[in-house]
Amino acid sequence: MTEATTEATTEDETPVIEFRQVGLTYPGPPPVAAFKPCDLTIRRGEFVTVVGPSGSGKSTFLNIAGLLDAPTAGHYLLDGIDTGALGDNDRTALRGRRIGFVFQSFHLLPHRSALENVALAMLYNGVPRKERPARAREALTRVGLGHRLSAVPSRLSGGERQRVAIARALVARPSLLLCDEPTGNLDSANADTVLALLDELHADGMTVLVITHDQEVAAHGGRTVAIRDGVLREQAPA
Repeated sequence: MTEATTEATTEDETPVIEFRQVGLTYPGPPPVAAFKPCDLTIRRGEFVTVVGPSGSGKSTFLNIAGLLDAPTAGHYLLDGIDTGALGDNDRTALRGRRIGFVFQSFHLLPHRSALENVALAMLYNGVPRKERPARAREALTRVGLGHRLSAVPSRLSGGERQRVAIARALVARPSLLLCDEPTGNLDSANADTVLALLDELHADGMTVLVITHDQEVAAHGGRTVAIRDGVLREQAPA
């Protein structure tokens, strides 16, 4: 086995997400334990869904996994990197390189084309300016929008806007696609299209983590974990 092969194999075996007794308590008075210490491992290429009622701790979990909030207990390793050992700037850089976010509300710039919305995502990722249009075009083609490059969001359907948002999340070639209620603002037909795309990306090897309240969406995952009252537990297969 060559050195390069050994490195690739080691990287493939390193979990994308590893929580080691990770928890988050907001200071008081009184202190609020929003997310109780837990262990969680998500391996490269998995499709994991996270379910729970409103107020259960799903948003806190999202903020921790997405490096938006730092846990107050335990260790969070992203691609084997102990995120607790990083300063704010390094955490921001790691988040930009390794995590692609997809939100319920799309968050597209209304007066920019689909191509521009995706290209702008590379502004702070160190991608040379001359490479950005081609990378953006490639990402949009991957999600089935190669024919809609010049369209602004108001000229796109809800499903198309969400696919632009997915292209924007993919363009930096992240380790993790982190989706928060990605079908929440879509009708059933567009929701099915977006879920089919997530299934395709997973089949191509992307690690996908979807947070949802919808059990039909959750069923797309190979594994489901449930959060209730800040406690995360593996959910038994149906």
